[in-house]
Amino acid sequence: MKLLPFSPAKTLLPAYRVQNVERNRLDRFKAELVRLLEHVGHAPNESEEHLKNIVSDFLKNAFYREEHFVNTKDRQDLVIHNGRTAKDSAGVIVETKKPGNKAEMITPAKPNTKALQELLRYYLNERIGLDNKEIRHLVVTDIHVWHIFDAADFERHVYANKKLQ
Repeated sequence: MKLLPFSPAKTLLPAYRVQNVERNRLDRFKAELVRLLEHVGHAPNESEEHLKNIVSDFLKNAFYREEHFVNTKDRQDLVIHNGRTAKDSAGVIVETKKPGNKAEMITPAKPNTKALQELLRYYLNERIGLDNKEIRHLVVTDIHVWHIFDAADFERHVYANKKLQ
């Protein structure tokens, strides 16, 4: 198996590419991105747990605080819920890895790593164990690189594969 990377222009629907972003949202994103990178730069030897909290703060402050609950869930590093409470279903599952952890981080040439295996387990726990059909995306990040997967691909290639289950 090999990952095929796509540029944002190729992955975004044309309708989204022409949408204007409000200036204050763009400014908030830029400020939070700077803060994220500063925190990572000041803590290069910190644990994955520490970095997971930094990513969580970034996601909450840049995008989700008003409408979605963001936190760990069971063993999952981060979950963005489809609503404002932990009782709402998981919509996005995020697996974080420490920057520089090349052995566990996904690359297009080597996707079968611990990060992807953990993401698969979390997805199957949600999809089979909790019958969650509302997962939209799955993410693996080491803060510098973000691999964002459409859950429809996991549905087609993972959930529908009874042998894998």
